[in-house]
Amino acid sequence: MTSTNDAGEPLSISAELFDELYHYFKYASSAYSPVCLRPNGNALVLQFGNHLSDIQGFIARDDGRKEFVVALRGSASVTDALLDANILLVPFLTPGVKLPPHARVHAGFLAAWDTVALQITAALTAARRLHPGHRLVTVGHSMGGALATLAAVSLLQLFPASPMLDQTRTYSYGAPRVGNAVFAAHVNAEFGARAYRVVHTDDGVPTMIPTSLGYHHHGIEYWQHADPPAPSTTLRCTGGGGEDPCCSASVPSSGVTPAHATYLGITVPTPFCL
Repeated sequence: MTSTNDAGEPLSISAELFDELYHYFKYASSAYSPVCLRPNGNALVLQFGNHLSDIQGFIARDDGRKEFVVALRGSASVTDALLDANILLVPFLTPGVKLPPHARVHAGFLAAWDTVALQITAALTAARRLHPGHRLVTVGHSMGGALATLAAVSLLQLFPASPMLDQTRTYSYGAPRVGNAVFAAHVNAEFGARAYRVVHTDDGVPTMIPTSLGYHHHGIEYWQHADPPAPSTTLRCTGGGGEDPCCSASVPSSGVTPAHATYLGITVPTPFCL
């Protein structure tokens, strides 16, 4: 994996990392499917959802990689749009989870996560009894990516890894900013390089909620700055603690552009469910 050159400028990623980002986006795209019996060709543990919040997704078990993958769908309804629009920054209030005192997150995303959190944690509790060596991975596109971040923060505390087990990882694609700088710093401290935030060219959703409202991106950004998708056109951006001025933040947000609907050559919502 490459990072930056001596001048601190982003460099392109390895073929292995590109394949990894591609692999997990297939879960994120599949989360839009009402039923996904074989997510990415693996076992379905739970298809979850909440009718009031219109949040849905699934938990898959990949025995080859020894992991459970929690995939959350992005916005697909008026209800989701209303949650997206609730941009008030609020304390992170989820049972069993404690963040730094001044950490704040998007009120709509938190409300959405809380409607499915108990389903997910109950299913993982039961599944991990049978497969205690499986690590946890969360994935999502658009609002689903924001929810995947909240899920990862929650699950890391609820299911702490043993010294011999890899920690929880999270992959978001085209996700908006989720919380304030304190929250972003917490995610960076807890996950480090295990938080993957992918942006496609001029997708404006990741920068739609401006930093002027107190928001701050977390994690290492992987910016596919040009098409077609390839390791050579995807940069690993580490500056600014999540707000690297050399990467997608350098492009003024145009909202939902065509780039938001396609990631790594896959058009949302292509299902990978067989």
